[in-house]
Amino acid sequence: MTNLPPPAEELRILDAELRQLDLRRAVLLRRRAWLVHTVRAAAAPQPAQGAGAAPGGPPAGPAAGAAARRPETTAPGVQNVLLVLGGVLLTIAAIAFTLVSWGHLGIAGRSLVLGALTAGALGAPVTLLRRGLRATAEAVSGLATALTVLDAYALHEVAFAGADGVGYTAAASAVLAALWAAYGVRLGLFHPLPLAVATAHLPLLLWAIGVGAGPLPLTAVLLATAAGGTAVALRAVSAPVRVVAVVGALGTGAVGVLSAGWLCWSASDPGSAARAAALLVVAAAVALATGRFVPNRGVAVAAAAAAGLCLVAGLGGVLRVSVPGEWAVPGCQLCAILLLTAERTSLPLPLRQGLMRAAVAVQGFAVLWAVPLVAGSVLGPAVQAVTPWSGAPRTVRDAVLADVPAPAYASTVPLVLAVVAAVLVVAGRRTPRRPAVMVVALVLGWAAVHVLPVALQLPYTAGLVTQAAVVVAALGLAVRSDRADGGPSPLALTALLLALLTSVDLALLSLASESATIGVLVTLTVLFGAAGRRPRHAPFTVPAALAHATALACALGASAGLRPPHTALLVLVVPAVAALIASRSSRSRSSGSRATVPVEVAGAAAGLLALALAVPDPPMLALVLSLGGVVAAATALRPERRAAGWAAAVLLLAAAWVRLAAWEVGTPEAYTLPVTGPALVVGFLRRRRDTAVSSWTAYGPGLAATLVPSLLAAWDDQHWLRPLLLGVGALAVTLVGARRRLQAPLALGAGVLALVALHELAPYLTQVVGALPRWVPPALAGLVLLVLGATYEHRLRDARRLREALGRLR
Repeated sequence: MTNLPPPAEELRILDAELRQLDLRRAVLLRRRAWLVHTVRAAAAPQPAQGAGAAPGGPPAGPAAGAAARRPETTAPGVQNVLLVLGGVLLTIAAIAFTLVSWGHLGIAGRSLVLGALTAGALGAPVTLLRRGLRATAEAVSGLATALTVLDAYALHEVAFAGADGVGYTAAASAVLAALWAAYGVRLGLFHPLPLAVATAHLPLLLWAIGVGAGPLPLTAVLLATAAGGTAVALRAVSAPVRVVAVVGALGTGAVGVLSAGWLCWSASDPGSAARAAALLVVAAAVALATGRFVPNRGVAVAAAAAAGLCLVAGLGGVLRVSVPGEWAVPGCQLCAILLLTAERTSLPLPLRQGLMRAAVAVQGFAVLWAVPLVAGSVLGPAVQAVTPWSGAPRTVRDAVLADVPAPAYASTVPLVLAVVAAVLVVAGRRTPRRPAVMVVALVLGWAAVHVLPVALQLPYTAGLVTQAAVVVAALGLAVRSDRADGGPSPLALTALLLALLTSVDLALLSLASESATIGVLVTLTVLFGAAGRRPRHAPFTVPAALAHATALACALGASAGLRPPHTALLVLVVPAVAALIASRSSRSRSSGSRATVPVEVAGAAAGLLALALAVPDPPMLALVLSLGGVVAAATALRPERRAAGWAAAVLLLAAAWVRLAAWEVGTPEAYTLPVTGPALVVGFLRRRRDTAVSSWTAYGPGLAATLVPSLLAAWDDQHWLRPLLLGVGALAVTLVGARRRLQAPLALGAGVLALVALHELAPYLTQVVGALPRWVPPALAGLVLLVLGATYEHRLRDARRLREALGRLR
């Protein structure tokens, strides 16, 4: 068996081997660099060997390094630059000669010069190719193609000056394209073929413009040109020719398709729309043919998708002028559904995938078309919160879209959404992403039902019933989905969220009528409360039930004619119920314990609402604070919620203070003693459990809460009762601190007692100081300093002993 070393030893060995490999790699890289340098130096012209060079070794001096320096350009590169520059200069010279100096020669001279130049430029590449000078032949052929364009221009100026410019340009471009294609194929040159393909895109379009063709023929010409370019791109072997053909086909095809679509969707009669749709069908056929023969899979899918969109656009444009306007989008949806049948045909897989994507895109556009009405149906009921109980409207649309006009063709929006949802349900059975597809289908189905009352202008009561049925159906679907999947599922979560959103819309919509508001809130509270019995749904449904119960309490108070402060007592029932539910759910060992925090948050929110309602009435606010403190104290009885005791103490203390303020009590002790008493009790109990707790921690806050405010009040008090009582209290605290050897009571009590005594003696000290001569205070100060200086060491020892004595106190 292999004896493996310990991990630390094996790690050390691996590090050592890696260092050796790095060193060996560095040596090999240096040797390789020297060899490359040597090979390049041997290929370059060698200067005379001097003393600074060593044969067989690397260059020794800067002269040798300079001789072997790599050239910055290559010979072919220099050749190409020179040839291209020469051809460009010759072309510019020919253009200048033709346009500027043409008039100085006669007819014979013009013909001889241009003929000789063109013939020479066209024939020179033949001789150059025989001698193996291909690059020079390409440069000269470029000059020849430019000269042929000048020949065509000169021919028009001399022989066809009266001809139409656009028509002559179309004919000349056709002749030049054919000439350049034959010339390039015959000699095997590089650039004439791409130039011929690019020029071949012009004749048909220029001819159509020259004869004054209308938009429809021009569109047909564009599509025909695109079809020709596509055919060339599919059959071309040369990459430059294929690139030029693809760019030209895409450009003319895109413009042609957009023009055909605009003509189809702006037509005023079925005949015009059908003619434009026929062009879109032709474009779709070209795209499908391209996708069938193109080798690239992605291009095939994109071509098939474009074909599908063209077919839907054409059929949709015909339907737009053949059926009522609200049925145009459903008609496009039907065409897209027909595209889905391509999945069962024998077409190649990329074509089927492209058609499927086109169908999905059309369905997406239909959903976007329905978004405005869905958004208005969801957000519109919030308007009722501004003027609640103003009277039930006649229809749901009047309640939702009170001052906003309904979108055009709103009646078919539910059908559009329902069709998309149905398609997703059918398609989701055969896809691995079935959960996500089903969630989207559920959302679309909910949107279809949600906008149905608005689209059909149902009566107000029928709309409320419909939305309540949606809430019940969504909750039932959530329960069924969990039961079917054996656990929480995205579908169940989505159904719960939709139920919550619908319930909010339903509650807002019911605000138009008093009876509808109370009935709807009671129904929603019962529904969500019943759904909260399932532990998995409790984190969502129980807080929703508490929220609706809070709204119900406010509605009942307003219906009974109660003022908001008195309504706050009804709202306080919700935090009490929430505390009870949270205590029961926290004892549950199932997943229902997850609802504890959401329920407590909902209860706290209801409590804050109750406080806000009670603020205008201080006595009622004090009562609400005290009841809230009782609820918080009951919550603090649970071991995991001990921290709620602080909230209970704060609420009860605030209740006492508000009550005292309502009674117009201005004595600070009435506010501070309720704090000091419980604080001292808590500190005493804590020190009994933990003897290491300092007296400052246990008793300091409670004593300071009363002594400090009373001292500040006594300092400006002109009567004798408060200073007397404060002094007696401070003396008692000091004596208790001395008896129990507690630092905080002793220091606080002694300090307050001293300050009270100083406050009481201040008038008499002022009189004494006023009666003494003015030299007495400086003399006394000097005497004190002298005595302190004389006994400095003794005083320091006494101060140290006092500090140590205080330090021994607890």
